[in-house]
Amino acid sequence: MVTTPTLPKTVDAALPPGPTWPVVVQTLLFGQYRPRLLPLLRRRYGDIFTVRMAPRNRRLIVLARPADIRTVFTGPASVFHAGEGNVILGPIMGQHSVLLVDEDTHVRVRRLLMPAFHGAALRGYQQVVADLAEAEVDRWPSGRPFASHDRMHALTLEVILQVVFGVTDETRLAAMRPLVRRVVDIGPLVLLGWFYPKLQGFGPWRKYLAVQEELDRLLYAEIAQRRGATDLADRGDVLSRLLRVGAEEGADALTDAELRDQLVTLLLAGHETTATTLAWACHDLARDPAQLRAAQRAADEGDDEYLTAVVKESLRLHPVIYEVARRLTAPVEVGGYQLPAGVTVLPGIGLVQADERNHIHPKEFRPERFLAGQPAANTWIPFGGGVRRCLGAGFAQMEAIVVLRAILTRFDLRAENPRPESTKARNITQVPAGGARIMVRPRAGRS
Repeated sequence: MVTTPTLPKTVDAALPPGPTWPVVVQTLLFGQYRPRLLPLLRRRYGDIFTVRMAPRNRRLIVLARPADIRTVFTGPASVFHAGEGNVILGPIMGQHSVLLVDEDTHVRVRRLLMPAFHGAALRGYQQVVADLAEAEVDRWPSGRPFASHDRMHALTLEVILQVVFGVTDETRLAAMRPLVRRVVDIGPLVLLGWFYPKLQGFGPWRKYLAVQEELDRLLYAEIAQRRGATDLADRGDVLSRLLRVGAEEGADALTDAELRDQLVTLLLAGHETTATTLAWACHDLARDPAQLRAAQRAADEGDDEYLTAVVKESLRLHPVIYEVARRLTAPVEVGGYQLPAGVTVLPGIGLVQADERNHIHPKEFRPERFLAGQPAANTWIPFGGGVRRCLGAGFAQMEAIVVLRAILTRFDLRAENPRPESTKARNITQVPAGGARIMVRPRAGRS
């Protein structure tokens, strides 16, 4: 069950302006069409505006100025609650997820997770990613259009299952794959339905619960088996690392329920977002021969700086997550407004990254913009910011670079349709509406 408190109508007088459409209309538009709705509202109301959402007439304060976003990211975690802001993810991730907890609990969970995503750990995962990427792209059809988003999903799922779970047994992989796909493939309206407990016995909500219970059965079995493994010290996957850290922490170790929620979070967040970023990168390179040649040259020469710029530009131009959320636990001034406790502020990732005041020619795919130094603070924020910045950011960028290298050293890319694809909503993410369809052919002399 997802809960959210109700604010009195009297708070509206102090809030930034926003549409007066019925709450159900705003909810449906926000859920399905954010990349169109929020820019439209920004043009109408300015860089800070209010959207009202079901249930209970929630007030979302959307922020599009880097200075206001900085206020949120640098503000005290005790006031800006990201866990409460992410409450809609509870039915998927679980109440213990690092995305759903706040303050001391968040600090503890993040401290236990961080060693698995830094330094030597990342370097240890790189070869596994490379092997899986090469095996995947070697199966791609030559000269026939296909949805690159589907193929990236298959690849990043394998990476997560092996790197995070350490599962290599084909029987267990075969059981997990379809369940994970069905858990990820949840629409925004079904997500919103979790706010209404009575719906959970019907239709898509009932089916979703059944799939989730089956996946949980497999996950808890994997955790139990791994706890008893005699080779735990020699294993490099995230689950094994967390269990080793837990053994060192003693009473502060993650419980099975906490492990389950962190694993599901890593599985779903890491799998979906990286697949979409890679699909968009292929989509844009396939439509720009000059950029494709530059990226191929970088892949050939081991120029990871340029491939990193390609990944960053894909994340800028096509933010997979369009905004992040923080629920206020106390009144705070943001953007000239004294916002009351209980409202939720939304730093607009998609808005700030598409603003021509922050990025020259923002609608164009230009990786070189990331070669001349870092963009101004809080103008490129695909991984959020502050103490809640995505702890898997380094892993995601490493994985994307390794996969791009495997693709670009082998293939020329061409778009099935030269017109760019639009965006559609998928759970809380924004993905290519047509699947980022491309065609590939072996590069000359590399067949």
